[in-house]
Amino acid sequence: MLKRLLKRFKYVPFHVLLWVLVWLFYVYFFSYNTDNQSFVLWFSSSLLPVTIATTYIFSNKIIPSYLLKQKYALFALYSAYTVIGSLFLILVIVFFGFMLKAYFNVEALPLLTRNFVFVFILVYLVVGSVSFVNLLRHNYKTSSHNKQLQHKLLEGKLRMKQKELYYLKQQIHPHFLFNTLNTIYASALKESKDTPELVLQLSNLLDYVLNQIEKPWVPIEDEVAYISSYINLEHIRFKESMEVIFNKEIRQSHEVPPMLFMAFVENAFKHGGRINDILTVTIDLKVTKNSLVFQIENSVNEKKKDDDNHGIGLTNTKNRLDSVYPNAYHLDIDATEQSYRVALSIDLIKQHAAV
Repeated sequence: MLKRLLKRFKYVPFHVLLWVLVWLFYVYFFSYNTDNQSFVLWFSSSLLPVTIATTYIFSNKIIPSYLLKQKYALFALYSAYTVIGSLFLILVIVFFGFMLKAYFNVEALPLLTRNFVFVFILVYLVVGSVSFVNLLRHNYKTSSHNKQLQHKLLEGKLRMKQKELYYLKQQIHPHFLFNTLNTIYASALKESKDTPELVLQLSNLLDYVLNQIEKPWVPIEDEVAYISSYINLEHIRFKESMEVIFNKEIRQSHEVPPMLFMAFVENAFKHGGRINDILTVTIDLKVTKNSLVFQIENSVNEKKKDDDNHGIGLTNTKNRLDSVYPNAYHLDIDATEQSYRVALSIDLIKQHAAV
């Protein structure tokens, strides 16, 4: 409360200075071609309160409460009331000056105070000027406030993007990376011919994770190459204990968010179970002009009781789908005793229409 009062009082000197200048302006203006300074001082001093009251009513009440809120009927009504009221007060001042100061002698009045219409226009010139300045100040404050809101909104989007990128970079978990490096090390000790291929596939993965996902969109071919590198690494590591089928049918190239399918692929290997000592993973990707269909199915050796137990990567992927393909995708997850299947279909026509 005290802070608000102090904030208001800090502008008092500026208001006092403004009205002193207006009063001096009146004195200077009405002194034109007259020696009756006593009447000019009285007339200017009497006119100043009417000008102050009218100005504050317009600038602090009528304009903010009605004009800026687009209540034009009320704005016109209260403006008319204020104009009539100020008109009456100006008329009273002119009449009393003519009656009490000039003793009904028109020649005794300063030239510029004789015309009531001219005095009225002069008052409203001041009222209009001050109100216009306040209106500009209000628009500036509103514009600054909107810019601050936009800045905060952009900051929020940036934080969300950074968080999204963080989760994306976690798609290759340290556990996977550690096991892969151990495999490469063991392969190198044995001088295995698989060692260069392991290093190459891991290099491709790390390059994609660290660099490519900074882009909002990547060609579907790049995403397929990334998935293939991941599968090749897993295949080299587990050899005969894993069977992977990756069917790709890309009839037309499209761009997709980077690592869009990776949570599904990674979870198939991480949470999949072996049947007869073999983990089976089947991936089908079909891209046409109007749609994108991605399906992945992995074997399990027990029924999944919770379809959402595939970790935070799946939740993050769902959030990305909601953001990038709102009302343009369908995600179906089906779990049985021996398999776990994810089917994602994206309507590219709806997606392009939304963009």
